[in-house]
Amino acid sequence: MAGVAAAFMVAHSVPGLSVAVARQGEVVYERAFGFADRDAHEKVTPAHLFRIASVSKPITSVTLFRLIEEKRLTLEEVVFGPRGVLGKDLGHPPFKKWVEEIRIKHLLTHTGGGWRNDGTDPMFRNPGMNHQELINWAITNVALTHMPGESFAYSNFGFCILGRVIEKLTGVTYEQHVREAILKRCGLTDMRIAGNTMAQRASGEVIYYGANRQNPYDMNVSRMDSHGGWLATARDLAMFASHVDGHSASGNILEPESIREMTKASTANAGYAKGWAVNRVPNWWHGGSLPGTTSIMVRTASGFCWAALANTREASVDTGGAMDRMMWDLVHQVKGWQA
Repeated sequence: MAGVAAAFMVAHSVPGLSVAVARQGEVVYERAFGFADRDAHEKVTPAHLFRIASVSKPITSVTLFRLIEEKRLTLEEVVFGPRGVLGKDLGHPPFKKWVEEIRIKHLLTHTGGGWRNDGTDPMFRNPGMNHQELINWAITNVALTHMPGESFAYSNFGFCILGRVIEKLTGVTYEQHVREAILKRCGLTDMRIAGNTMAQRASGEVIYYGANRQNPYDMNVSRMDSHGGWLATARDLAMFASHVDGHSASGNILEPESIREMTKASTANAGYAKGWAVNRVPNWWHGGSLPGTTSIMVRTASGFCWAALANTREASVDTGGAMDRMMWDLVHQVKGWQA
């Protein structure tokens, strides 16, 4: 197994890697490789925290489905305008075309109608703005391109809005509610929202290494909270997935119907549900990628949950795809697992 990880690290110039595999709610393998800090010769341990980037999205989705179970929200509720969950808190009428038609389900499935993850992504513009300022700016200045529900366009900004929905309904910060209502139920106490700069590193957090002049410390990562801001260990993510895997009702923190709805592919994209990538096997997963970060979390139909985290990302190569293949190869090394 170590050989598989080492080959991935050499091929993709990865300084540090952490992996964990869980089965039936128990971690059956975890190991760390390489360096958390090359200059200090500090080796990675399984306890090191990494930025997990977009693997944050399933965490936000699970949090919303818990609120739906508590009858505090529905998938059909609109988000903006007088009828919206956010009411007068964010956005000011008159809204641009279709904005008042955006529903919770549209943001979860990336079918909100715009704000896609490309050069115009609002989440990577105006870094000095807070959540409220950014959302007000984007709604006013960035028009939707499709009617909500019609077209899939991966949207970090849409999940940023969902974080504000959680705050509106709970009266506390997104991070506080998720830690108390979701992560604590999974036995996870060390996960937190990342800082932006080297000086804001959490205790036990790795150093990130950019490729091709990318600067991992020149982003507003804390503002990405609900779509890409969490810090975690690989074990944390394997255990989080284990608590919503649908395999053991006694260990799951959501009802079976919620898990089915959360992982049902949308009509706009057969490969994406509500905060999770899916296939017909059915396996569920999500990858994450930022300058200095590559991550993945997987739940398999065969009863496994696993995660991998690295403290770099190649600029022109699909490091995430290679990480996914590396984890499947690693798990297949143990013949008795039959993953």
